[in-house]
Amino acid sequence: MCSLQRRGNIFLLTLTGPGEHRLNLNLLDAIQSSVRQVRSEAESAVVAGNSASFALITTAEGKFFSNGYDIDWAKSSMDKMILMDDKLKSVVSDLITLPMPTIAAVTGHASAAGFLFAMSHDYILMRRDRGFLYMSELDIRRVIPSWFTVLVKSKIGTASVRRDVVLKAPKLTADRALEMGIIESAHDGAAETVTAAVKLAEELVARKWDGHIYAGNRMELLSEVLNVIGARCSVAKL
Repeated sequence: MCSLQRRGNIFLLTLTGPGEHRLNLNLLDAIQSSVRQVRSEAESAVVAGNSASFALITTAEGKFFSNGYDIDWAKSSMDKMILMDDKLKSVVSDLITLPMPTIAAVTGHASAAGFLFAMSHDYILMRRDRGFLYMSELDIRRVIPSWFTVLVKSKIGTASVRRDVVLKAPKLTADRALEMGIIESAHDGAAETVTAAVKLAEELVARKWDGHIYAGNRMELLSEVLNVIGARCSVAKL
């Protein structure tokens, strides 16, 4: 479902396989386990007296970065949808409190909850030759979860862009998303996108920021998101 590699001080989390990477409980558990392993390794380095900084890149194999929640799995029971939503909240909380910069290298389609998962990272880099960002709730006849909108407001600064993303449900190419200020940069293909993400990660790691201070500042910046998902905590608890 996913793999985790470490390249020096950069962690690469990859959603593996050719499928849609639907965010069901199994995949979300695997993602969370990997993110928590990253946290553990970074914190162990600090305990050992290593003051090095780290960064996390998340990417995916195949046509999709993530096509959102596994609606087919959850449609038989509202309880399943609630479980899935709660698990994604927990993953987002882990990313927001992670003591290092985070980068989503979006190499395929990212729709609905998959788009939100990408936005839970500090930076989004995207391939321009294939794939789109798509908040699809209007088209699939679902009301967007309230906590999604809080994250959208925190990540997309312009009201008219937020309106268009949520209330027009466009399928945004990398170039259009760059124009709208949603992503950091656009690249010619999947390999180029990951390469650019590694370069950005290297630049951020080279700043040698204190990871807990970095996370604390991110938590303040995204405090409304943490509050709405019930995950507000102090820097001391990181």
